[in-house]
Amino acid sequence: MKSAFAFLLLAATLTARAQQASPSQGPASPMPQDKTQPTPRLNPAVSARSEHLTEQMTRDLRLNGYQASRMRDINNDKIAKLAAAEHLYAKDPDMLDKQSKAISHERDAEVQAVLSTDQYTDYFDARKRYAQADHDYAHNASASLLVNSVQNPVPARANDAVIRPSAPAKSAGTSGTRPASLGRSMR
Repeated sequence: MKSAFAFLLLAATLTARAQQASPSQGPASPMPQDKTQPTPRLNPAVSARSEHLTEQMTRDLRLNGYQASRMRDINNDKIAKLAAAEHLYAKDPDMLDKQSKAISHERDAEVQAVLSTDQYTDYFDARKRYAQADHDYAHNASASLLVNSVQNPVPARANDAVIRPSAPAKSAGTSGTRPASLGRSMR
């Protein structure tokens, strides 16, 4: 019952905000979007990173259901922007730092509207710790994705062929016959 009420309250709040926003006012983006790359919000690594940070903030700041939901939305948006900036400015640490600070200031303003005064004070004091935890999680997640992609390669072709270690050499007495199935390309 409480979760249904919280959902209705969230839906009403989002509807009211959507009606208040002027149509000429577009979303503020610190950088142009690369249309050739998938959006960071669709990236499962970004959503996992955001969820991890939200869970930590929910525990530390003792957020209620509404606050946790709003914090999740804020973190999804800001982590997506941060991941895009990290990708775009990977070779320019000064610009990345500048974009990170701008995204952090956006988050601070949005979080201040959601949290109580005491919670915001706790959040403000712990910002560096949250940023470090997010950085560590992102670094560890990318390393584990690399290990997983090497250990479990994605099929290179549509017929689910994967690269496997070569079979041991056959003895000289056996004939070198071809396998029965060569995939779709040889039919």
